[in-house]
Formats: sequence, structure tokens, C-alpha cells
Amino acid sequence: MKPLSLYNSDGREMQKFVPLEEGQAGLYCCGPTVYNYAHIGNLRAYTHWDILRRTLERFGYNVNHVMNITDVGHLSDDGDEGEDKMISAAREKGMSVWDIAEFFTKAFFEDIDRLNIRRPKTSCKATEHIQEMIALVKRLEERGFTYESGGNVYFDSTKLPDYGRMALLDRQELNHGARVGIDENKHHPLDFVLWFTKGKFENQAMKWDSPWGTGYPGWHLECSAMSSKYLGEQIDIHAGGIDHIPVHHTNEIAQSEGAFGHKWVNCWVHNEFLLMKDGKMSKSKGGFLTLQSLIDDGYDPLDYRYFLLGGHYRSQLVFSTESLDGARSARRSLEGRVANLKREMGEWPAEGVHVEHPQVMARLKAFDEALGEDLNTPRALAEAWGLVKDDSVPAPQRLAGLYAMDEVLALNLSQSGEEEGAEDPQLLNLLHQRQEARAQKDWAAADAIRDELAEHGWKVVDSAEGPRLEKL
Repeated sequence: MKPLSLYNSDGREMQKFVPLEEGQAGLYCCGPTVYNYAHIGNLRAYTHWDILRRTLERFGYNVNHVMNITDVGHLSDDGDEGEDKMISAAREKGMSVWDIAEFFTKAFFEDIDRLNIRRPKTSCKATEHIQEMIALVKRLEERGFTYESGGNVYFDSTKLPDYGRMALLDRQELNHGARVGIDENKHHPLDFVLWFTKGKFENQAMKWDSPWGTGYPGWHLECSAMSSKYLGEQIDIHAGGIDHIPVHHTNEIAQSEGAFGHKWVNCWVHNEFLLMKDGKMSKSKGGFLTLQSLIDDGYDPLDYRYFLLGGHYRSQLVFSTESLDGARSARRSLEGRVANLKREMGEWPAEGVHVEHPQVMARLKAFDEALGEDLNTPRALAEAWGLVKDDSVPAPQRLAGLYAMDEVLALNLSQSGEEEGAEDPQLLNLLHQRQEARAQKDWAAADAIRDELAEHGWKVVDSAEGPRLEKL
């Protein structure tokens, strides 16, 4: 196995990845709450966890990737406060909560397919695992971690000595209600609901029978119950957004380690936010961008994937039209170079091409080292560019190396040049800009545009009928 180091949020340090079982990697990722479309900030997380999975697989691990689908309407605040998201969406759209969940679950998977994100081996719906959640609450009850108050079942945070360790809550001065809204039924401000029988909503559509009465689970419960069913009571890696550390993941740890009696997750991996110029993207504030909105503006979904590869998952990334334009241009340039190599090579040999060329091997080694150092995708992408530009390496070996890198980058490089692109609106726009520059006798600008088209694998042919594009 190739060496892999990841930044573990539980301990806040880089650690060498050592699996619980040799050659196997259990990966649990927090999935979507399916009451609306995923916005592009949400999709940043799933793209980077796809990079993590693909890296593990490239490094020789058999990855058991599990992701939850939150189709039980949890409240709009992490601390059991606010309005139920599913009920709110159902009311706004005139649909049942069950139809809302099904519609947006399908939309989510369509988005990740378009971004070349591999689907989890197990995608588990919360509504199909209520009995597992009830069993976990009973186990916590038997171990003395729960109490009933006001008709609800709560986790007693004072019973776990290191409660909040990952969020460093023991180092913060927390007053009653400072982190979450005041719930008069709680014995302590950091306690949280495991099972609701007395929710805020009289007409709650999603309810199940339980030993504590008819009701529904607290949001944090599902991840612990479902991950343990599919990955066991100890997990190699748990991934999610950095915003989940203070409450959701803190409470997952508490209930899991309270129930199991031992450490639950070996490595916690968290991604940073995607920011707009005016701050964090949020569904609750409205006006968020979806993948479809980018497509409607003329972008390929892989333009967005390329944009994300240019930033490290633990760094905040600022999104703008200009930055996405730059990613589109760079991706097309990479595709154009690959297409040129394919034309130079001709037909791909039936027996394939080996990559034992020393410079290719060196590039692949550097590529793997970049990924092995906490998934450094900007460096990995730079190695792909270094290889595609290295004219000293024969086309077949360069292509073989690039295709190996693309097992992780997932930019569909092997398909470059297969589709006729002379009618591409973006290419035609560049051609039009060149015509305008020539009309104004701005020869430098016209030459620059010609060179940009060449980077994409196209040459300009001037004729009596006007300029046209031909493949290089």
C-alpha cells in the first residue's frame, strides 16, 4: 500500500492512515438532507470525498463507502431548534414529505453522476433504518446515558467525560443557551434529543412507534445507527463539512462511544466552505447556485470539478464567474493537448501501453505523493500538466500516464477529442472575438486568440466564406 497521511480533526494533526483491517478502508460520509437541490458548496464536499475514495482505491485499498440519505425531516438548526426542513419544503411545493424526499434524492444522484463522483457502495435512507436507531437509543438507555424529559429522550452529555473533545468544547466558556436555543426540558445545555415524542409540530407526517411513544428520531442518531450497521462499531474514516464539528459530529461521537464503549472513528476528515464574494453559500438565505444553474450558463459540470481540484479541501475556496471561466479554459486546454496526443499516436494498441518510461514513472510517483499528503489536488493537477507538456516523452506513454492520473482526477481525459466541437458556442465566441480584433487591426489580440484556440486543439482556417475551425 502506498503511504497516505490525512489531517485528523480529532486531535487536529496529520496522521498516517492505518486501516483497522489490512487492505480494507471503511469510509462513512455525511450525505444530503433531501429537502432541496444540493448547492455547489454542498457538491464541493462530495467531490473531495470522491477524491479521497479514488485515492484509497488507487493506493490499493478495497473501499467500503457508505453514505446516509437524510429523508427524515430534521430541524433547521443543528441544536434541535428551528423549523422542520422537510415540512417547510413540502408546504412550499405542495407535495408530501415523502415525495419531497424522493424527488430531491433523485436530483442529488443526478448531480453527483454529472460530476463523475462515484456513487457510494451503500446509500442508506434514514427512514429505512428507524429500528436500528431505536435499538441504539435502548442501548444508550441500558448504559445510563439517557433521561426522559417533557416526553422526549435526551442524551446526558455530563455522563461522557470527554464530551466535545473534537470541538474543544472543554476549552470554551459555554453558558446556558450560548450554543443552542434554550430547551427547558434539558438537564444541561449541551444535552441533545435522541427521540422526539413531543415535537414542535402537531401534524408531523413522519412518525414511528417506539418504547418511549410515537415520534421520530433526533437528527444526530441516524449516522451512528447506520454506519455501525454497514461498517461495524469502529470506522476507519468519517468525512463531512467543517460546520458539523461543533454539534452534529460532536453528538455523533458522544452517542456512538456511549453505546459502544470504545473509540468510534479513527480519522475525522472535514472540508472547508466554498465561499461567494459576499460570504458562505446557504440554502436558508436563498439565492444559492446549483450545478444545473452552471450548466444553464454554458458550463460543463467538469469545469466545476476542475475548479475544485485547484483548491485544497481544507482551505476555503472563493467562487466567482471569473474563476470558473479560468477553470473552463484550463480544462479545455488540457483536453486539447490530450486530443493532440491521441491524433499523434493514432490507434491505441490492442495490448495497451505500458508506463515504464522513467519520466512518466517519476511524474506518477510525484502525483501519488501529492495525493498521499492529505489529498493535495493542486499539486496532483500540476503533475498532470507537467506530463502533458513534456514533449520528450512519446505520446503513447504520456497518454497512459495521464489516463492513470485521471482515475483520480476524473476529468474524462480518455474521451478528449472524441466529440466534434467546432460548433461549441465558446469556441465560436473566441472565433468571433478574433474577427473583431482583426477588423480593428489589433493583430496581437487576434494572434493571442488564435493561440488560445490552438491550446484547445483547433486551428483557424481563413477562407473566402470566412474563418472556420479545424482540428489540429
